Amino acid sequence: MSRVSLQIVVLLLLSFSCLAATAQTRAWLDRDRIAFGETVTLNIETDANAAPDYGPLQAGFDISGRSSRRQVELGSSGVRTRTLYAVALRPRRDGVITIPGLSVGNQRTDPLVLVVAPASTVPPAGAGDDVFLESEPDDASPYVQQAVGWVVRLYSAVPLVSGQLDQPAPDGASLRQVGDDAQYSRQIDGRRYQVIERRYLLIPERSGDLVVPGATFQGRGASGFFDEFLGGGGALQAQAPPRKVAVQPVPAQAPQPWLPLHGLTLNYRATPQQLRVGEAATLTVEAVVDGASAAQMPELQLPPVDGVQVFAEPVQADERFVDGRPQVTLTRQFALVPSRAGPLRMPGLQLDWWDVGGDQARIARLPPLEWTVAAGTGGRAGRPPSASAAPAAANPPASSSGPPHGIVPADRRGPALGVGDRRIRPAVVADPAVGPASPARTRCREPVRSHDPRAGGKARHRGLQTGARQR
Repeated sequence: MSRVSLQIVVLLLLSFSCLAATAQTRAWLDRDRIAFGETVTLNIETDANAAPDYGPLQAGFDISGRSSRRQVELGSSGVRTRTLYAVALRPRRDGVITIPGLSVGNQRTDPLVLVVAPASTVPPAGAGDDVFLESEPDDASPYVQQAVGWVVRLYSAVPLVSGQLDQPAPDGASLRQVGDDAQYSRQIDGRRYQVIERRYLLIPERSGDLVVPGATFQGRGASGFFDEFLGGGGALQAQAPPRKVAVQPVPAQAPQPWLPLHGLTLNYRATPQQLRVGEAATLTVEAVVDGASAAQMPELQLPPVDGVQVFAEPVQADERFVDGRPQVTLTRQFALVPSRAGPLRMPGLQLDWWDVGGDQARIARLPPLEWTVAAGTGGRAGRPPSASAAPAAANPPASSSGPPHGIVPADRRGPALGVGDRRIRPAVVADPAVGPASPARTRCREPVRSHDPRAGGKARHRGLQTGARQR
């Protein structure tokens, strides 16, 4: 073997060994709360050259619908191969179930928690038909400009070959599709249905009765010999009944700007241990919001502090749908550059909001922070670059004037296994943390202005995704 060939072989071996050393494996569910009898999709993404061992799941779940997809990426660090596995799980009991960590080669996934509610005793309207639709809001009497989660479910007892699912937008409200379709199965009156669930964000623009038109479906099912012979061809169609939503006006005692939410929590993600004159230190603030999109939230800004320059990074937004309702986590970093030595006290950030569940005004606030700023080293301070902050040893807890609201963690985007882009096409979707595979991860900074006569102004909303029409 020539010397050049030997060098190439050595470089390839080193490249593959580095990739193996940095392999990563993670797991997530498309939904963290289901009803007994339904299925949930477990997604596992890994760089390891091995398939997951599903053996530990067999005791508590019926396993079906296994699939995988491999993706090869060529970047500056070399070749990277990722494989995404998906499997459908049907729990054998209700209650809070822990999905154990699974072995993937030499790696292991983290355990996951799944809440399984008892099966509903009341079948949905239309049960018994080959296909039928149902739709529902997460709040039937929202306030004006409140973000309402609107869910459309397509039930099919026959295999679908193709189809188109549409949800027309109502007059007096904006409607846009959020995230990817989720697919699972459900047993209704002894008949197994495949369910395609599509989520929308509905924002009423004025108070009063709001009539949401029923969703429609037109498609084709897998036809048999007699269907073709008689000319039926497996054509399928369904329409959901319209739903009425009673929109409440902005309360007279509500704080401004108007911010209707189910919950809001502020946290310090990282605080600097010390400050020095002329040197940048990073402070990271997080807002966990239940019941709003990123576009509806005001800008996260620190209160002004005498003797400190503050440089803000762009806001990072992670949007998701949980139990049919929009939720978002906003994270922002601030670079603090003191201009003089001595004691420094920074007031905590606070946001006024309206609790739609308790029908009262609340305030989410962070506690103040205090430092003793050390003298500088004599260098001239300019606009600092992005700096990394070390996590505080004991971050002060956030406080709110209302009761705590449970916020469900992120990373639960489901696989696109339903009617997407107007076609039925099974697929697997990557974890939202990966990036481009998650269309619902957005960075929207446009505040919403109320259309209600009490609030005045006119709201602007972003363009809609496939599956919803805006009027």
